[in-house]
Amino acid sequence: MTEILVHEATAGAIDTAQRVVEQPAWPALKNAVEEIRPWQSKDGSIDFDADGAPAPATVRAALDRVIAAVEEVAPLLPHDAAYHRALVVDLRRWAAEGFGVPDFLDSLLAFQPAKDRADGRQHLVVFAMYTQNGNPDRNLEAVVLRMVWPEWLAELEATRYDNPLFCGITFEDFTTGYDTNSAVLFPETIAVREAPERFSWGGIFCDREAARFRRVTEASVDILGVRLPDDIREMVGDQQRCEQAFVLWDMVHDRTHSHGDLPFDPFMIKQRQPFWMYGLEELRCDLTAFKEAVKLEADGFPQGRDVQFAVLFDRMFRFPVTGERVRNYDGLGGQLLFAYLHKHDVIRWTDNTLKIDWDRAPQVTNQLCAEIEDLYRKGIDRPKLVHWFAAYELVSTYLAPHPGSRWAKGPDALDLSQPPRKLVDDVLPDEFPLSMFYEALSKKLKHVIASTRGITAAGAEQAAA
Repeated sequence: MTEILVHEATAGAIDTAQRVVEQPAWPALKNAVEEIRPWQSKDGSIDFDADGAPAPATVRAALDRVIAAVEEVAPLLPHDAAYHRALVVDLRRWAAEGFGVPDFLDSLLAFQPAKDRADGRQHLVVFAMYTQNGNPDRNLEAVVLRMVWPEWLAELEATRYDNPLFCGITFEDFTTGYDTNSAVLFPETIAVREAPERFSWGGIFCDREAARFRRVTEASVDILGVRLPDDIREMVGDQQRCEQAFVLWDMVHDRTHSHGDLPFDPFMIKQRQPFWMYGLEELRCDLTAFKEAVKLEADGFPQGRDVQFAVLFDRMFRFPVTGERVRNYDGLGGQLLFAYLHKHDVIRWTDNTLKIDWDRAPQVTNQLCAEIEDLYRKGIDRPKLVHWFAAYELVSTYLAPHPGSRWAKGPDALDLSQPPRKLVDDVLPDEFPLSMFYEALSKKLKHVIASTRGITAAGAEQAAA
């Protein structure tokens, strides 16, 4: 086997505090990856018989530059030594096997960022992968990131919100697959020969979430005439403060998928369900984070109040008008939250101004969370189809279904001799269309939403300046 030179530097000879992206090897690595990406097919392989395909030697030369750059940067990151060794082996095997469908299982298993979370720690990640809400193809990607793990968050995770797999992260730099709307680094997106029995980490880029939140919230507040409390206006203007709010929100949200009265697989990975079921699950997790944030504020954590408004504004302003309307379950959750608060008189759209009862907002938001939790608790004793109809009834109490919906007409309108998964075909792509309020807001926000593609903390600060 070819000798691997990763991490052979003498201890103490390398300054591990140096930024990876400032090393000459990083642009060399990034450029080599960008050279390879257009040659790849959807599954990550390279078809040398395709029109305009490069010569195998050309691809090998580019991949050699990737490997050389990884080996040059690796001594700065001794905590990832095992991963970078395995990565070089996986890359060389990909070349040796003729650049077929890539397999990064061994290096994926060696990458363990959640085992020793340290605030500010850098990681260099290279995988063939798709980027959720970004690029659907399994292209080669390179990302330099930093861990976000302040002492207060580590203490909360250790004492109140155990989530040993969660990684709050920020971007240092990235290749094209992340110049998109993707704000996650998930192991299940990586090209492997077989899925591991379980994943050992999951990363969410709180800097992108915070930057996107700030831009859309500022525009929405201006368009709708919302009068913000002074401390919340200050929060929306502060990138670092928003990042702290999002990393806490994400940590509690993530663990909630596996906590509570759950009538089904919490992540619903292997189930085919109507999209409002996914919408309720995501909203349940967000509202649980909101509920815990209310408790944290009472316990003296300033991040608790920030999380509450991050959940409210992101869910009400950005989620409903982002993305296509085809089975948009996150958009549905935002619509439901807005409609619930509106029907309980917490928010009012009067004289072209959105007024919010800040005092009642926590109580009524927690009330919606309780309704969803009650639905779940009762669902444990219900057949699947009965549970789906109960969930539909909850959503349609606050959101008007499409006039042509068969589900809205009730069980008699469906062929119940079919298995439940077949009845999902009767769900309309946009079962709960946008209200007139959101139709108007969507038109006014569409350019703002589009401008957040690929946004980073630096981009948010430049816009603010």
